[in-house]
Amino acid sequence: MAARILVVDDDPNIRELLRLHLERAGYEVSVAEDAIAGGYEVLRAVPDLIVCDVAMPHMDGFEFVAALRADRALPRIPVIFLTSVEEGEARSKELGAAAYLTKPVLADRLLAFIAAQLGDPARSRG
Repeated sequence: MAARILVVDDDPNIRELLRLHLERAGYEVSVAEDAIAGGYEVLRAVPDLIVCDVAMPHMDGFEFVAALRADRALPRIPVIFLTSVEEGEARSKELGAAAYLTKPVLADRLLAFIAAQLGDPARSRG
């Protein structure tokens, strides 16, 4: 069964590009245009991993992940922040993020981080 990944990003081009790369790599992908839609997606079907932007309208990525972490009914979902905000790495570590990658990032590098988090050693070499 393919691992489920949720992509949360307000840029439709980034969402689509990530969806294409992740589906091509064999993952089941859902997308959300902001943290509110992302929250609904998590409640609908808890993903195995979340790739999340930081700078988004309504609620930023840090607030979104903090809300997920505060909900004791949810498992601890690995999060990879993928963002153009360069100065947020310390905050991401406070939230227990698996990685903090700044855009642009090579697809192979992102896929290697994802595979490492999901315990797929064949794909994590990158």
